[in-house]
Amino acid sequence: MIKFLDLQKINLVHQQEIEEKLLHVFRSGWYLLGNEVKDFETNLANYIGSPNAIGVANGLDALRLIFRAYLELGHLRVGDEVIVPANTYIASILAITDNRLKPVFAEPNINNYNFDIAKIEGVITPKTKAIMVVHLYGQVCWSEELETLAKKHNLKIIEDNAQAIGAEWKGIKTGNLGDAAGFSFYPGKNLGALGDGGAVTCKDALVAKTIRALANYGSEEKYVNKYQGLNSRLDEIQAAVLDVKLKYIDADNDKRRKVAEKYIAEIHNPKVTLPLLRSDPKEHVWHLFVIRIENRERLQKYLDENGVQTLIHYPIPPHKQKAYHYYNHLSFPITEKIHEVILSLPISPVMEIEEVETIISLLNNY
Repeated sequence: MIKFLDLQKINLVHQQEIEEKLLHVFRSGWYLLGNEVKDFETNLANYIGSPNAIGVANGLDALRLIFRAYLELGHLRVGDEVIVPANTYIASILAITDNRLKPVFAEPNINNYNFDIAKIEGVITPKTKAIMVVHLYGQVCWSEELETLAKKHNLKIIEDNAQAIGAEWKGIKTGNLGDAAGFSFYPGKNLGALGDGGAVTCKDALVAKTIRALANYGSEEKYVNKYQGLNSRLDEIQAAVLDVKLKYIDADNDKRRKVAEKYIAEIHNPKVTLPLLRSDPKEHVWHLFVIRIENRERLQKYLDENGVQTLIHYPIPPHKQKAYHYYNHLSFPITEKIHEVILSLPISPVMEIEEVETIISLLNNY
């Protein structure tokens, strides 16, 4: 079986360094809010080019804490609207609604699955105070038009950078394009922990200070609670692992690009719609390689019967989920079509060339 993602193989590449780090943390006797987290935050901030990085418990909390900080600082008010792509993962929406803000959905571009920037202004109202851009599947969602639009309407731009660490737009890394960004280090991400983990990067030092306090029970000083905060802290073990793997993220992303380029160059089945290559390869880190095909269940069954594991990212859009039943009446035809026909093929930095060629052959013969 060609696994969709072989996490064991990915992590065993760094086995010696990770084991040394884990032993060091174990022997240190310090497991939270210690030097491993400080070192990783510094190295992540330097890598992204951001002045501030704060480790948190997971990617959802990273986004939740950004909105919460803006509320505490008066940049947002309960009931304000946040424009968000309709085809994102539900975590993007949960972060908004958890803060009693209102998500306003906008359709994606069918060709790259990211925001259709041209459609954003049409859903802006006097209540709109922010845009959440999602760098979906690992590709940058950004443009000069987006920047101009945000300035024109005085909107914050929050990046959901859960899938795109290392991607760049004109030399600037995702996570340093907007006002603040949330990262996920879920094990399957391009930079994955050995459990859950997340981070926030932001340009404003006061926002960073507020997020750090909110994530630590609302406390800047032990036992003194300024805010009604959360317990959302990156632990020393996950920080140590992530700090090892961060050194290799660019090389790993390059390996993903090579797999994607081979798929695109050699899959010739007219039934299959392939993702587009960006003019600048650095704009995509290929967290996922997503194709479109009618009757995808037939293809998925065919691939499974021939030893290839695939996944669907994602089968149901947020506005059609039971959790958001009060949005179920909404209609976003492009989003709904995408969710009916997409299928994710295996892609990772540890795939063997023979595995890639097997998948290509199977698709061409389908």
